[in-house]
Amino acid sequence: MPDGILLVRHGESTWNAEGRWQGQGDPPLSPRGEEQARALAACLREEKPSSIVASDLRRAADTARILGAELGLVPRFDARLREHDVGAWSGLPHEEIAARWPEQLARFRAGDLDVRPGGGESRREMIARARAALAALRTEHPGRLLLVSHRGWIRAVAAEARLENCEVWRLE
Repeated sequence: MPDGILLVRHGESTWNAEGRWQGQGDPPLSPRGEEQARALAACLREEKPSSIVASDLRRAADTARILGAELGLVPRFDARLREHDVGAWSGLPHEEIAARWPEQLARFRAGDLDVRPGGGESRREMIARARAALAALRTEHPGRLLLVSHRGWIRAVAAEARLENCEVWRLE
């Protein structure tokens, strides 16, 4: 069985479909997100993952449940894989955030590591949390590990990853 980690971004959520910032908000998968997860499962069979760990937020957890059912694996849920905490921005449309917090949004989009979007977690804190979780999970789960998480979390451990919903990034 091959080693390595497969990073999967969750399927489309209802808030993705509405253009809302999610952060650690907990919207469900949209019907399209459920279809994306089923389609991804067929592609992942060849990868032969030995275990699945997912964020405990519903959109990632439900994606992991769908993948697990198709791959014959029972997912484990871990809060360390949660998305970037964007505080008061969670659940708001992009336009409202831009209108209410233009300077903070500009700093966030520019990659400022210390800005706290919506009063939440700084990017620096997010990166430290994600990298610590990844290091621990590598040790806890030998073999081919499938991690189902969020765009911000994945980019914290693989900055070059630009994943859309239900896409995979391989860390070998």
